[in-house]
Amino acid sequence: MLDDVDLDLVAALQVAPRASAAALADVLGLSASTVGRRLLRLEEQRILRVIGQLDWSARAEGNPRHVWVTTAPGASGQVATALAELPEAQLVAETTGRADVYCAVHPADREQAHELLSARLPSVPGVVSTHSELVLRALTKADSWRLHRLGDDQVKALEATAEPERGQPAAPPAGRERAVASPAGRERGASRAAPTAPAVLGEEEHGALRLLRGNGRITAAQAARALGISQSTAYRLIQSLLRRGVVRPRVEVEPALLGYSLEAIIALRTAPGAIQPVAEELAGHPSARYVSIVAGTTSVIHQGVFRHEDDLGDFLTRDLAHLPGITALDVSVVLRMLRRYWIRREDGHLLG
Repeated sequence: MLDDVDLDLVAALQVAPRASAAALADVLGLSASTVGRRLLRLEEQRILRVIGQLDWSARAEGNPRHVWVTTAPGASGQVATALAELPEAQLVAETTGRADVYCAVHPADREQAHELLSARLPSVPGVVSTHSELVLRALTKADSWRLHRLGDDQVKALEATAEPERGQPAAPPAGRERAVASPAGRERGASRAAPTAPAVLGEEEHGALRLLRGNGRITAAQAARALGISQSTAYRLIQSLLRRGVVRPRVEVEPALLGYSLEAIIALRTAPGAIQPVAEELAGHPSARYVSIVAGTTSVIHQGVFRHEDDLGDFLTRDLAHLPGITALDVSVVLRMLRRYWIRREDGHLLG
């Protein structure tokens, strides 16, 4: 469905989601009109969308939870469908391995978390049991994952276009499809995970945040018209939110459409002293879409994407094998993705 030009465009947007069509075209050696047409087609076909990923403090009080759900035989599909309707559900997938359904939820506050985890989730028809773990810290999120197609010079040129927007993550070096991150890569991952103070926003900032959440490429002119403010004020609001990391532009496209047909959630148990080093190492791995330190029966969760089974096998037997302190792991393989970052997936791939 996606040709090489489409894939290059996705890779470029992952580095600089808010870059203009002209800037993208210059880096990719295309015309601005070609880039504009391609991007419009991908959006109209519901393959790709640039949204705004909110900082946790701007969305809710407290952190998300990982939840594994065991269902009655034959009920995993209906349970996953029901969970995907919950407003707190960020991600919902049918899986094999540790449980039948995996989801990530982000309740508004701790009281709602108690009610969701102890009452609403267990009472969904077909649910036999649930197991949840609290996310303490995320070392990398999906907005940092990259499709490795561009050369170093192209990446640097794209990063330069996003330089004023300090919320943008730096892309890892091109061409690293298998190796675990270098120390420099781990340092970048650690800096992206630095704790942030709760976002205190004014009324106009809330308005700009809502617009960026739905359209991460919105211009100051578009925001000004929507909010009824001047273009200079809209520009200042957008740049402030981006620099502070309250919202980060994120390319939404299913990894399977990019050639990564296998997705797995790997829960690792480690010795206490190994939790942070293991998490930092995994955060720099090319497969990592989401790596977090959690409180529960496991210590680190690695959500990764792989091109095929051999790559997952190499990750488990080679990349993880040399990391000291890992004592056990559980692997859940995604069968069907129903919801990701609060956006429904139709047929597992198209954006709802």
